[in-house]
Amino acid sequence: MIHTYLGETIRFEIKYKNRTSIGMTIDSYGNLEFQAPKGTPDERVIQLIEQNWDVIQQKLKEMKDRLDGPQKKVYEQGEGFLYLGRTYPIEMILNNNIDQDYVEFEGDKLQIHVQQLEDEKVQQALRRFYYQQCKALVEKSIAAYQQYFKTKPRSIQITDSKKTWGTCDSRQQLTFNWRLAMAPREVIEYVVVHEMCHMVHMNHDRSFWRLVGKIMPDYKEKENWLALSNWKMTV
Repeated sequence: MIHTYLGETIRFEIKYKNRTSIGMTIDSYGNLEFQAPKGTPDERVIQLIEQNWDVIQQKLKEMKDRLDGPQKKVYEQGEGFLYLGRTYPIEMILNNNIDQDYVEFEGDKLQIHVQQLEDEKVQQALRRFYYQQCKALVEKSIAAYQQYFKTKPRSIQITDSKKTWGTCDSRQQLTFNWRLAMAPREVIEYVVVHEMCHMVHMNHDRSFWRLVGKIMPDYKEKENWLALSNWKMTV
């Protein structure tokens, strides 16, 4: 079905099922579907669409952006960057008296202190910030969850990986992707727990997932956040 409202047009499908209320889902390809109780008039679904128009449009936009791939950033005042699961605007401050460019989290923004207002300099400062934050956050999480493990990590490294959020090798050396600093704390904790569980079970077998689930029963919610949000975890 097609519906136009406030100058915008959306496509959607209605499936009638044995249920008591109307539900809405948007799949990984941006397809909008409503599940309605049998006998529900189409007009009731359309009314619900119009009542939630802004929310639906936002979710459809997010899904389209995710399918389009990683966000391309611009390094201008007010551009948004993720930090601990929330998007904050950047504020660039020119300062010729500092020895090295740096970023600090200040209230509701990320302040970037640079010697030169150049895109490359701003990007480098942001990357250093995320590396440092990721290391501190990972180490804190490992300390918090060490109680569940007899073995301790031999080393912890923060890396730039295009394929993984974390790894654990046979020598219990753990590595983590610096972009994790953009995720909510509980998501970072999940990745830490995941890799620490590999110190016990190297493969993704049933024993491994049982251990993960025992320590963090809602781990699938964290995996889902990463799957849906990785496209915007860029610098």
